[in-house]
Amino acid sequence: MEILGTTLRICVDDLETSVTFYEHLTGSRALRFERDGVSVAAVGCFLLMSGPPAEIDILRKVTATIAVKDLDEAVIRLTGVGAKVLVGPVPTPVGRNLIAAHPDGSVFEYVDRRAV
Repeated sequence: MEILGTTLRICVDDLETSVTFYEHLTGSRALRFERDGVSVAAVGCFLLMSGPPAEIDILRKVTATIAVKDLDEAVIRLTGVGAKVLVGPVPTPVGRNLIAAHPDGSVFEYVDRRAV
């Protein structure tokens, strides 16, 4: 499985203030979208999320987002080494994702940029 990079997931109360800070920090403009009532802004390697407490509580359990070349290959590799796919693969605004629990209990989101 080819890992292309990682994104740090940050749940925030005030998305606008956080976006301004991270845009200035990284020199990048935010890419924004909304999913399941959660407002999301991707700024450089940071993924800022804000929304209803019930949704945010779930999102806080995911350690990081890992970009991979091919999500189908990731499923095979993950399950082959004992990880459990909890959700997905499902389409996203920019490709597909899945949530997987590693044998040590850590939870990660895996994403690719392949359209379904």
